[in-house]
Amino acid sequence: MSGIKDWPEADRPREKLLSTGAATLSDTELLALILRTGNANSGASALDLSRAVFARFGSLRALAAASASELCELAGIGPAKAAEIMAVSELARRFATTALAPGTRFSSSKEVFDHFHERLRHRKKEVFLSLLLDSKNRVIREVQVSEGSLNASIVHPREVFAPIIRESAAAVLFVHNHPSGDPSPSREDMELTTRLRDAGSLMGVRVLDHIIIGSGSYTSLADKGLLE
Repeated sequence: MSGIKDWPEADRPREKLLSTGAATLSDTELLALILRTGNANSGASALDLSRAVFARFGSLRALAAASASELCELAGIGPAKAAEIMAVSELARRFATTALAPGTRFSSSKEVFDHFHERLRHRKKEVFLSLLLDSKNRVIREVQVSEGSLNASIVHPREVFAPIIRESAAAVLFVHNHPSGDPSPSREDMELTTRLRDAGSLMGVRVLDHIIIGSGSYTSLADKGLLE
């Protein structure tokens, strides 16, 4: 069986990446670049081995969760290749959960979702966050208000607004997740949002949005016109 280096140059993953950009490569091609070599015993190329990996694990998320022993069960994957896959997966996780830097500015609910999705989508409990903003809507800092079931006894305007007043924030964004994966707002979500909006109005703090993170999707109460 011919190796990747025997293919036409335009079909080789490395050359394709360098000429057309990483975004044009499939998941299989990107993994082949990480693996670099295939299985010498069977004559399989790195791309063949990459296909076998995805056939075994099914998705990037399942691959990222695989242990070294599970990876090494595949012919052609030894400790070195398993370590490379696990290192890339860990880098991706760390990138996805990078802390907000002071001065960050979100221009849409989608940007907020993109930042918090990987961090919150698999949490088993609801986590409620406040993003404290200055007068130009730049992030001052993030505050975790609560972790647990979202209800009035856990998320109370007094606890929510204490750090907002302490930091002299001019505005605030609220973010929380739904462990079910469905970001549709519950009755409790709606009632809490109304209470927080009204409390903010009394204290001169703009409540810009309440964004609910699900698995792969989100709901922005501001986009729905529920914070007007």
